[in-house]
Amino acid sequence: MLQNYIFVPVDIFLEKLHNSGIQSELDAWLAFLGCDEPDYIISLIEQYPSFEAMYQDLYNMCLNTERMMDMFSEELKILDRNTVKYMIDELQDELDDTKAQLTDAHKQLADKDATIAKLQQELQKHQSK
Repeated sequence: MLQNYIFVPVDIFLEKLHNSGIQSELDAWLAFLGCDEPDYIISLIEQYPSFEAMYQDLYNMCLNTERMMDMFSEELKILDRNTVKYMIDELQDELDDTKAQLTDAHKQLADKDATIAKLQQELQKHQSK
């Protein structure tokens, strides 16, 4: 992969958050992304006021129910499209496997037919003697 990803287990971070609180800006961002408890949100905004505007935007977005439904509808369309693509890819793989098996079966059948023809010729030679 060309990108460098860092995966953070937010559930483990939230357990740490309950024990030690918000101690750095990184903790603040992780709390913003993973925590929905009002006490922690208030604590976060008190320590890092810059997060208040983001929480306000999220709150206003959630108030507009129609916009939220449109957003979720669009996400579901994308998810459905991706699911269909995945299923088509899976079916194509199965079809390719089946075609390969069928080709192998045809080859084996042709080999057996050739062997039978050869044996019949030998039998005819022995019978004509």
